Amino acid sequence: METESLYNLLQLPKEVSPPVEELPQGEKKKFLPPTSRKEPKFEELQKVLMEWINTQLLPEHIVVRSLEEDIFDGLILHHLFQRLAGLKLEVEDIALTAGSQRRKLAQVLEAVNQSLQVEGPGVRWSVDTIFNKDLLATLHLLVALATRFQPDLPLPPNVQVEVIFMESTKSGLKSEKLVEQLTECSTEKDQSSQDAFDELFKVAPEKVGAVKEFADGVILLLLIGQLEGFFLHLKEFYLTPSSPAEMLHNVTLALELLKDQGLLSHPVSPEDIVNKDTKSTLRVLYSLFHKHKLKGTMDGMPRGSPN
Repeated sequence: METESLYNLLQLPKEVSPPVEELPQGEKKKFLPPTSRKEPKFEELQKVLMEWINTQLLPEHIVVRSLEEDIFDGLILHHLFQRLAGLKLEVEDIALTAGSQRRKLAQVLEAVNQSLQVEGPGVRWSVDTIFNKDLLATLHLLVALATRFQPDLPLPPNVQVEVIFMESTKSGLKSEKLVEQLTECSTEKDQSSQDAFDELFKVAPEKVGAVKEFADGVILLLLIGQLEGFFLHLKEFYLTPSSPAEMLHNVTLALELLKDQGLLSHPVSPEDIVNKDTKSTLRVLYSLFHKHKLKGTMDGMPRGSPN
């Protein structure tokens, strides 16, 4: 392959040296071009998985900001898998050197693969790919974990990306474009169980703006305290928050309380509430409404025939 066509294929600026030039003869490598990274469903999948991880690790005050940069060393994966599987892994908690990080990742992945019951060449991730920050391998791993431990997580269906396979041969570099499947196609059952809030946004978008008043977390905390019977000391939250950091503190505390009560059926990012994301706020409010509406219905049911 000529150098000019190689730059065009990978869509790299000409002043940037393409990484495939260092590909040893006889080896193959997969690349994710920039256009694939910008696919809306591909970006949505990363957002859903990141919010899910952050919700799971909220009690440990661990925040993931990049799947590509934060998963590779095994630390996040270690804590996430322990929480999902409900077990304790005998691995070092903090690994500082590259060698110790790689060893830790290998131990965690071994436990993960055993739990997922996957092995052999069909596994879409490996120690090498995860440690080298391969985004596709990382997504395959996280999708498998979410499917196994939280099958109701609303992953976007039928996420596909175009990838480029490069092979170094005696005659030069050969390339091939392929489509890689990250999530399964939706079924009629999936369509029928669509998130109710997606439908609400379609039919009545003008009726959902009022929930943005919960962005600072104050009303939300007071509501949770009233409904769940919590006494919240004023020292535990900011009654009149004056900065985004104080608002984030309030919302994070509210989500922790809801998670402790098992009320969050969907992952919610505290940053989304503070940023007045209407759908995220509605999900939190609905979790409270659903519990107490059901409780009120059950309390009002007849207890049996009177004597």
